[in-house]
Amino acid sequence: MPGCHPLTDDEVDLVLQSFGGRYALRDRALFCLGLYSGFRITELLSLRCQDVAQHQQVLARVTVPRRHMKGKVASRSVPVHPIAQLVLAAWIAQMPRLFAVTAESFVFRSREGGNTPISRMHAHRLLRDAFDSCEMTGNLGTHSMRKTFARRVHRRLGNDLAKTKEALGQKSITATLHYMHFLHDEIDQAILAQ
Repeated sequence: MPGCHPLTDDEVDLVLQSFGGRYALRDRALFCLGLYSGFRITELLSLRCQDVAQHQQVLARVTVPRRHMKGKVASRSVPVHPIAQLVLAAWIAQMPRLFAVTAESFVFRSREGGNTPISRMHAHRLLRDAFDSCEMTGNLGTHSMRKTFARRVHRRLGNDLAKTKEALGQKSITATLHYMHFLHDEIDQAILAQ
């Protein structure tokens, strides 16, 4: 979503603990993988079990095929962060208790309609509910996961825009700069700290 802002570490912790109900593990896995991979929501929802696990074991890297990427130019592969691995493993272990699972099953499967993923709108609603339950305000949505990833990676890469662009799988530095609105907050703080 345009204008969504990244989450702080404290907000991430609150949201991780806010998921409840029968599909809490699925929703937590979606949130974690989004935070630690930087995939867009449509890319996350396109993932099938074979893309993230083999023999009930989470893979070291997750690859979204080119046909599911924005622009459909190239696939994107990212290492799976250990926290995301744990949460994904818990969800994958629970999936067979809820429905029949094959390699072609969607990871973030809807409870309605057979083997279909949840919709982008449903993903937005479940995250919005989590944000609301944590009493978080502001422009938050599914894209907040990607922007949180961008902020974290940018800092860990020593504020290197070119490397951040690569981590996000973007074509241009200009596109990457749109994710850096949090830099304005840091500039404001620096000005006020004088």
